[in-house]
Amino acid sequence: MKLWFAGMLLLGSLTSSAQAALPLDQIKLPPGFSISIYADAVPNARSLALGKNGTVFVGSRDGSEVYALVDKNADQKADEVITVASGLTAPNGVAFRDGALYVAEISRILRYDDIETNLNNPPKPVVVTDKLPREGHHGWKTIAFGPDGWLYVPVGAPCNVCEADPNRYAAIFRMKPDGSQMEVFARGVRNSVGFDWHPQTKELWFSDNGRDMLGDDIPSCELNRAPKAGLHFGFPYCHQGDLADPEFGSKRPCSEFVAPEVNLGGHVAPLGVRFYNGNMFPAEYRDSVFVAEHGSWNRSQKSGYKVVRVSVNEKGEKFKDTFAEGWLKGQRSWGRPVDFLVMPDGAMLLSDDQNSVVYRISYDANAKKK
Repeated sequence: MKLWFAGMLLLGSLTSSAQAALPLDQIKLPPGFSISIYADAVPNARSLALGKNGTVFVGSRDGSEVYALVDKNADQKADEVITVASGLTAPNGVAFRDGALYVAEISRILRYDDIETNLNNPPKPVVVTDKLPREGHHGWKTIAFGPDGWLYVPVGAPCNVCEADPNRYAAIFRMKPDGSQMEVFARGVRNSVGFDWHPQTKELWFSDNGRDMLGDDIPSCELNRAPKAGLHFGFPYCHQGDLADPEFGSKRPCSEFVAPEVNLGGHVAPLGVRFYNGNMFPAEYRDSVFVAEHGSWNRSQKSGYKVVRVSVNEKGEKFKDTFAEGWLKGQRSWGRPVDFLVMPDGAMLLSDDQNSVVYRISYDANAKKK
């Protein structure tokens, strides 16, 4: 037992040391922005949520644990990484409301009440719902509370492309915080792993990962907007707004569906989506949306592995630019962005499941002048 414990301490030390040596100087950001490590040794860091007292909660997809990051001395770096839940099945999604942490596994959503006062001795979870599909293909869940107070959860298609039950799959669902009144909000969504609401219009924007096996460049992954409930976004009949599926496209034309707001590119795998509503970044960044491109898995030339920003001008025209890149060197990646969190001071956290870290991106106008 002592040998095992000593080995674990050594592993933790080596992991922390290795992550501290990440080549952050290779990350290209706009002038004035900088990136640092907020927390390391956060295995398979995925979705992020912020507690009322400033605790950052982190889910994991390939693991079974959920973590709490605590910055005790307010130096903008976590001092502790606490395991608040374990033994779960792909607890990718996390959300916080009324003092409780909500955790989404593949087939159910749990609630840990009064979590921030019990980080080292978490309560037994309450099952909010156990009625989500159990399939592992696109089975991991992302959750968040909307401006309407409902809990939203996408359920991916259990396949690359298929006509699955539209009342169970390829849709974004919502439910009351207690799990009741679950209903479909948006249909035809192949696999959304990130979404957020526009700070002004309160409209839902979400990422969607395009189907595979049609080549390197098609279809494009998407950033979509759902201004109301009941819209259909095309899957499996239409991709990227104008591309009929070879197998199912003859059944329903693309004209029947809502086209993407922005096509992001083939196989870039957009995950986290977050509108910036803080006060640290320059004014032109406020209310623009950030998208974490996790990166392609089967493209002959890799794509993604970066963060892009989409802004909309007064005429409604949309502009996409690269905000952060450098995790991909040639055909080898050393990091994969996943999800964002805007902190009370206006800085933005970004998780990276390849390195098991959470970054902090900040802005200093004086640094821009140097």
